Order: sequence, then C-alpha cells, then structure tokens
Amino acid sequence: MEHPDAEFAISGEIIEWRGPAPHLFVEMGEADSRELREQPELSYGWGCVPATVTIGATTFTTSLMPRKGRYLVPMKVVVRRAEDLHLGDIVNLRVAIAHRGSPLRSPSGASEKPRKA
Repeated sequence: MEHPDAEFAISGEIIEWRGPAPHLFVEMGEADSRELREQPELSYGWGCVPATVTIGATTFTTSLMPRKGRYLVPMKVVVRRAEDLHLGDIVNLRVAIAHRGSPLRSPSGASEKPRKA
C-alpha cells in the first residue's frame, strides 16, 4: 500500500477466538476501532475492513473483523510461523487501511503474499 488512508500502531496480546474454528487474533484498541466504525465506506461487507499488516519483518494483507465493538486482526498461520508467534505473545503491529477502490499494495508494490521485508 503506497499511501494508506489510515494507519494504526497496535501493541497487544495474541488471543484465541473460537468461532466456527479456533483462530488467533490481536484486538485493536477501543479508540482505533471506533475510528474505523465511523468510516463504514472502508468495509466491503459484514463490517470487515481490508488491511495491510506488518508484524516484525512480515507484511501481509488480511481483513479486520468486527467483534464486540472492536476490530480483530487475524494472525495467519503462515505469518505466525514466519515470526515464531504463539498464543499469549505480546506483539507490535502496523495496520494500514485504504479506502475502497484504492489498491492494497505493500510498500514495495509487490503482490500481497506474506513475505519478509
């Protein structure tokens, strides 16, 4: 993503949410989540918001998921393996959001497969 419309620095614990299957996430803070909710045009449906996330040396695309008034950042298995992350770890993320129709591109302009920087 060359020029995000919104960017958030997040520090949080990797948590588990047992929806249809157990998945790991980092919960965004209340103020950041409120800012996203106040911009419904960012969502492609069901409140989900596409994002480019950087954790450690890995950048990947995903969709933030709304849950109980906050947004959850999914921690993909391939990303957790690349960064050696586990349930309960405290992590620092950079989450970049672009308005719908804006290209979601990594800083290098490469395709969005999880990759090391």
